[in-house]
Amino acid sequence: MSDMSASASMAMTHLVTLAELDEDKVTPGVLGFIVFAVMALAVWGLMRSMSRHMGKVDFKEAPEPGAETETSGRVEPQKG
Repeated sequence: MSDMSASASMAMTHLVTLAELDEDKVTPGVLGFIVFAVMALAVWGLMRSMSRHMGKVDFKEAPEPGAETETSGRVEPQKG
């Protein structure tokens, strides 16, 4: 049994060294992940909304009532 406790204590010693935190190392942690996830969801929602709104836009320009249909406001370059 003492043999088993020695190996268990050695394993715990290795685990403790892996679990020690370096005070000089900065990590984002759980809060950073939550903020990133919320921002990603917001961007996804905005892109989805923009896609829907762009689908509703009619890109064909309707002629103005009472405007001449032949010239339609275009300026022809002068020849000569």
